[in-house]
Amino acid sequence: MAWRGLTWDHPRGYGALRAAAGLQALIDWNTHSLEGFESAPIQDICSRYDLVVLDHPHLGEAIAQSCLRPLDEVFDAKDLARIAAASIGRTYDSYHMDGRQWALPLDAATQVMAVRADLLAKVDSGHAGQLNQDTPTQAAHGPVNVPKTWDEVRALSASTGKVALSLAGPHALLSLLSIAAAIDPTADLRNGDRWHTKATITQACELLLELAARSPASVRALNPIGLLAHMTTHDDVILCPLVYGYVNYASASLAQPLAFHDAPSAKPGIPGSILGGTGIAISRRCEPDAALREHLLWLMSEATQTGFIPLHDGQPSNVASWADPQVNALSDDFYRQTTRTLAAASVRPRHDGYIAFQDRGSALLREGIAAGTSASQLADALAQLFADTHSSSRTPA
Repeated sequence: MAWRGLTWDHPRGYGALRAAAGLQALIDWNTHSLEGFESAPIQDICSRYDLVVLDHPHLGEAIAQSCLRPLDEVFDAKDLARIAAASIGRTYDSYHMDGRQWALPLDAATQVMAVRADLLAKVDSGHAGQLNQDTPTQAAHGPVNVPKTWDEVRALSASTGKVALSLAGPHALLSLLSIAAAIDPTADLRNGDRWHTKATITQACELLLELAARSPASVRALNPIGLLAHMTTHDDVILCPLVYGYVNYASASLAQPLAFHDAPSAKPGIPGSILGGTGIAISRRCEPDAALREHLLWLMSEATQTGFIPLHDGQPSNVASWADPQVNALSDDFYRQTTRTLAAASVRPRHDGYIAFQDRGSALLREGIAAGTSASQLADALAQLFADTHSSSRTPA
């Protein structure tokens, strides 16, 4: 009888897993929506599935409810150490909490910049001259210059009205946190015991409010998948400065493939971004056998990450895979052009209560955008909302 697994319903989420499982009829992979992946109660999912593809902010809730199996109970320490050393950025560490490893980093992603290079090439030369000249990308019209800083993004938004924000679901808050990470790259929120200073969040809210006011209405309700798909078929969005990268939308098979680049920085330097991607976890109901252990280790191997996974619509987490020339050639340099952002990406808070905060904080931001709430008021409201997820006061970062 096959193990039961749950992932999300996009080819990046299920393509490689189903293809790999089909080789041995080992795992029956089911899917749920991106919204389910982002917000569904982890305890309920783990009560019904043996293997769960999840995001690192769910760890606090999962640990509090004892619904995941620590991976040191399943794998040898040397195997975990090898996977840790081979994983890009903080992808492996993001699933390490309370001294134990809770998931294997199957897939790596972070918020990056998505660009319609053909449309950016058409921006009038007067404005294009203001953009940084160090980041060319190719378009049908020749090389174009991609914004590198938030000031450059702001200028492009003001001159075209075609710079979109990802604001649906939890992504309003995630976009805000990426802006805040660019403003203060030293802030470490991963343990959930700290929040950004009011000055940082107020500055981030000011920029978010300004860009949201000009973001095309056609994409305001779309999740990252819908937003990226829209950009490949419509001409009303030139650029989205922060959206979770999906290599699938860089495919040359699309009529208008997207180019992906590093997220903006507050000033020339470190791009600000909030880590996403997925980990594969084992629920407490599952008693892994040798075949399942070997299958999961095979998924994490460099050969599989570099060969099998990209060829089946997946997005690897192996650092060598991200640098591989053939993998990049198949994706218009998606990996090479966003590696710096992924390597620097910040880990979200992971305490029990964060997922609800992420949803409520995003709703608060959308309401504030619609109502014209000031950046300072939004910053105060978010700080209070974050404090409400704890039973005791915390110290700001």
